[in-house]
Amino acid sequence: MIPSIFFDRQDRELLRMINDTLDNIHSDIKQQPTIDINLHPHGILELTTTREFRVAHAVINLLTNIEKGKAKDRLYALQALHDEVLHSARTTFRYNTGRVLIQIMKDIVRSRHDESHQLKLVHDFRRTAEGNPNIVRKMLTKHHLLEMPEKWNQLTMDHHVHDSNTKGRKNATHLIMDAWVKGIRKLTVVYYNYVEPEIAREVLQAASIVGIIVRIGIEFQIPFHNRFIRVVWAPRGFSDPESFLTFLAEKPVYELMEKGKQVSQWMQQNVLTVLNIWNTKYRLELANELEIIIPEIQPQEFLAFVGQGQTSLLHLTECIHKQLLPLLYEKTSALKKEMLIATPEQVEQITHHIHKMNMITIESISERWITPDNNPEIANLFTPDHPTQLPELLKLSPYNLLKYVSSLRSGYRITLQLAKLTAEDVLELLWDCKGMITHLELFNLKEWQQGHLIHLAAINELQLAINDPNILRLKQLLVSMIRRLELLNTEASYKRYKKFIVILRNLPILQAPYKISPLRSRIGTDSTSNSNLRHGMGLAAPQTLPASSRRVLAKKQLFNPMILPVHVPLAFQKTWIVTTNTEGINYKILSFLRKLPGLRMLGRQKKEEWQALANIKIKPYGNIIAMGGIGSLPDNGIYLRKIDKKKQTNSWPNITYLNTKCANLLKIIIGFVPATLAFLYTQEWWVLAWFGSTIWFVITGIRNIAQAILGGGSFSKTSLLRWKNFISWSRICDSLMYTGLSVVLLELIIHDLILQKTFGFTLSNHYIIVFTVIAICNSLYIAGHNILRGFPKEAIIGNLFRSIFAVPLSILYNDILIESLLLFNIANPLAVLQPGAAIISKSASDTVAGVIEGFADKNNNYRLRSWDYKTKLEHFFNWYTKLELRFPDLDILFLLSKPYELFKITSKEAPELQRESIINALDFMYFWMYQPYAQQTFRSILNTMTREEKIILAKGQNVLLLVQEVSQLFIDGYMGKNFARALSFYLTSHETYINSIVTAIQHKTYNITLE
Repeated sequence: MIPSIFFDRQDRELLRMINDTLDNIHSDIKQQPTIDINLHPHGILELTTTREFRVAHAVINLLTNIEKGKAKDRLYALQALHDEVLHSARTTFRYNTGRVLIQIMKDIVRSRHDESHQLKLVHDFRRTAEGNPNIVRKMLTKHHLLEMPEKWNQLTMDHHVHDSNTKGRKNATHLIMDAWVKGIRKLTVVYYNYVEPEIAREVLQAASIVGIIVRIGIEFQIPFHNRFIRVVWAPRGFSDPESFLTFLAEKPVYELMEKGKQVSQWMQQNVLTVLNIWNTKYRLELANELEIIIPEIQPQEFLAFVGQGQTSLLHLTECIHKQLLPLLYEKTSALKKEMLIATPEQVEQITHHIHKMNMITIESISERWITPDNNPEIANLFTPDHPTQLPELLKLSPYNLLKYVSSLRSGYRITLQLAKLTAEDVLELLWDCKGMITHLELFNLKEWQQGHLIHLAAINELQLAINDPNILRLKQLLVSMIRRLELLNTEASYKRYKKFIVILRNLPILQAPYKISPLRSRIGTDSTSNSNLRHGMGLAAPQTLPASSRRVLAKKQLFNPMILPVHVPLAFQKTWIVTTNTEGINYKILSFLRKLPGLRMLGRQKKEEWQALANIKIKPYGNIIAMGGIGSLPDNGIYLRKIDKKKQTNSWPNITYLNTKCANLLKIIIGFVPATLAFLYTQEWWVLAWFGSTIWFVITGIRNIAQAILGGGSFSKTSLLRWKNFISWSRICDSLMYTGLSVVLLELIIHDLILQKTFGFTLSNHYIIVFTVIAICNSLYIAGHNILRGFPKEAIIGNLFRSIFAVPLSILYNDILIESLLLFNIANPLAVLQPGAAIISKSASDTVAGVIEGFADKNNNYRLRSWDYKTKLEHFFNWYTKLELRFPDLDILFLLSKPYELFKITSKEAPELQRESIINALDFMYFWMYQPYAQQTFRSILNTMTREEKIILAKGQNVLLLVQEVSQLFIDGYMGKNFARALSFYLTSHETYINSIVTAIQHKTYNITLE
C-alpha cells in the first residue's frame, strides 16, 4: 500500500479514468460521443475535461484501434493528440515536451496491470506537461529519446520502414506517431507489390498532421541471374495526399496495382504451402521433442492472424510462436510440479527441458523450420526458378519493369536495394536500365546486420566514379573489374566480360544520365518493429542535434547508439526572410539601422536548416547513428524461479513522487530552517535574529504575487480572471526554498563572513561596496536557480544584469530608511541599519526581479496567446473559405450578420460547417474571458489583419446569439460529457463577450458597420 503522502488526488483520479477507458474499450462498452476535433486545447474544452485525460484517450484510440478501428478514427485521434501535446508546454520547449508526453502516456496504457508503476508515470506526465526544460530532458533520457532542436531542423530520417499493411507491427497512423516521437523528419514507407488507396491516404494524412515529409515506395522483385533483386519505386511531385490518390486511380496505375496484387496472392499461396509443411512434418517433430501436443494451424486461422498485412513467412513464424506460448507455459507449470519429487538427475533433465522451451523464440523457429536455406522441402520464394508458375510482374526483366513504372509518372525515384549484390552486379544493372535507376539504397541496417552488404565499399566507389566528371576514374574501375572477370574463367563471367567490354567502349553513354542528375543514395533501417534483435526505425546525424543530446551520446550509458559506417556530408544553411511590409515608422527605423555595419539583417526572420549533400561515403566510422535500440536477448520468459515484478514495484516511491501539498511544505521547510539558523548566528538584534527569515520570506512572497499579476496582464471588466488565477503556489514555494537558501549565501557567507569579518566592509564605512557585492552575488544565484527551474531566457538574462538596477535602488532604500529614522530622532541610524544590510539589498533586488520576471511572464503569456490565436484564426478563416465555396451563390458576409438565417441554410446542407462556426466562436470567447493576456494579444493581432478580415471575424461571433442551437451542441456531447460548467459559462457571458469583442474590432477599424 502506497502512503497517502505520495501522489496527488489528480494522479489517482486520472489513472482511474484511464483504466476505466481501457476496460470499456476491451469489453466493447459503448463510448460517449467523440469530442469535436475543431476544439482548441486552450479553448472552452478546458472547462469540460482535463488535458491529461484527453491525451490519454487519444493514445488509447491509437494503440487499440489496430484491427477493428477505422483509419478515420486513428487520424482523428492523432490530430487531437498532436494538438494537445504541442499546446501543453508553458515554455518554448514545445516539441520535446510533446514527444515525451506521448511516450509517457503510451507507457501508462501498456502498464495496465501495474498500478504502482502507472501512478509514477501519471505523476511524471503531469510534472512534464508544464514544459520545464530540465524535467523534460530527464524524461527524454529516462524513456530513451534524444532531445531534438526546438527549431525542428535536425537531420533525421529513415527511407525504408514498414507498417502493418506489409509485415510491420504498427498501423500507418501508429507508425507516423512513433516516428514523430522519435524526432524523425523524413520517412519512406515501403509496400510490397502494390498499395491500397485507403492505406496511402492514411499514411499521407497522418504525416501531414505531424509535419513529417513522407514518401510511399512500392517494392518490386525482378529476376536477375537466377535470383530476385529488389527495387523501390517512389512516384513524386504531388502537392497533397489527394493528388497522389488521384494518381493511383488512373487506369495504367490501377492495372499495375492489380498485377502487384497477383504477386502478393502468389506469395500467399506459397506461404500456405509452407504452413502445410509445418502442420504435417515440423509440428510433429517439435511436439515430440518438447513432449506436448501442438494442434494444427488452419489456413483461415493463419490468414485472420495476418489481418490487413501481406502474407509472409515472418507472419507464419509469429503465428506459430503465438500458438506455442500458452502450451509452453502449461508444460513448464507441470514440470515445476514434477521437480518437487524428482531425483537430482531428473531435476537436471527438467532444467534442460525448460531452458529449451524458453529458447523457442520467433528467431529460432524461423531459422530452424521456416527458412528455405535450412529446409529443402520449402521452396525459395526469392529465386526465379520456382516450381510454380510465376505472375507476370515477376517475369519482367529489370529494364522492362523499370520502363513500365517510369512511364506512369515523369517524376519518380527508383532505388536499387543492394542486398547480396556486388559492384559488378550494380554496374550491369545501371547499364541495362539506361539511367532509370536514380538511387542506390547504400545502407540498409537490417541487411547489414544479416551480413548481406559485404560489398558496400566497392559499390560506393562505383557510385562516386559514375558521379565524378572525370571519366578516367570510372574507366580505371571498370578495367579492374574486367581483369577480375578474366581470371574467373566461367561461362557466366565470360558473358559479363563481353558486356563490360561494350560498356568500356561506351562510358559516356553510361555516365550521361547521371551528369544531369547524379546517382544518389538512400539509407534506411528496413524496420518492422517485430524483433528485439533488430534496431528500431530512425537514423540521425548527431551534429544536427542539441548539445545536450550530443553529451548523452558521448557518455554511452543510458543511450548507446550504433554508429553506422556511413558518412553524410552536411551543410548548415541560414536564410533571412525579407518582409514585404514597407510602411510604418518601424520599417523606417529598421531601414536606417540596417545601414549600420553588422546590422544588415536586423529584424528579419531567420530560418536555419541542415541539409545532406550528395556523395555519401562508406567509411569504417561514419557520422550517422541508429536512433532505435536493441532489446535484450529474446526468450519466452520461462524460468525456474519467477521474478515477482509486483513485489519489486511496490516499494515506496522516491521523494519526487510526493503529493503537491507535502512537496510544497517540504520546500518551505528546506528554505526556512537554514534561513532562521543563519539569522540566529549573524544577528545580535532579537528582531532580526528571530524574525529575519520571516521578513525575508514575506518579501519573496509579495514579489512573486506581484510579478504573477503583472505577467498575467491588467484586469478588465470583461475578463473572468481574478488575481488568484495568476498565482502558482508551487512556483511560490520553489521561490521560498531558494530564497531561504540564499540567506546562508548572502547574509552568512557574503555579508557576515567575507565582507564584514574578512575585509571589514560595513554600511558605515563602505555601503556602496556592500550593496554592490551582495547584489551581484544575488543576481548570479537567482539566474542559476532560474535555469534549474526552466524560466524564460528573458528572466534569466535580466536577473544576471539586475544588479545594475538593484545597487542604486538599495542605496535609495537605505537613504529613505536613514531619513525615516532621523525623523524619529535616532542618533546613529547607520548603526541601526547595519544588521539589516542584506534585507535592504534583498528588498531592492526583489523589486527589480519582480519587474524583470513579471515582464518575462508577460512575454511568455503573449507568446502562448499568439500561438493560440494563430491556430484558431487559421481554423476560422479556413471555415469561412469552405462556407464561401459551399454556397457560391449566397452573400455569406451579409448572412454572418443574420445568424439565424445562416443557421437554417447550413443545418440542411452543411451541418459540419454549422458546428464548426459555433466551436470557433466559443473558443474565441474562452480565450477572451479566461486566458491570461488574451485581450492584449488579440488587440495586437488586429493590427496585422486587413479590414475585411476584421469584419468577417466580428460578424462570425454573432452565432453565439443562437442560444438554443448552441446549447444543443453541448447537450449532444461534442464538448464532452461534463459540459455543465462550460454551458453555464456560455449562457452567462456570451452577450458581454460579443459586445466587448465587437467594440475592440471597431476601435481598430475605421468606418466599419457590422450590421
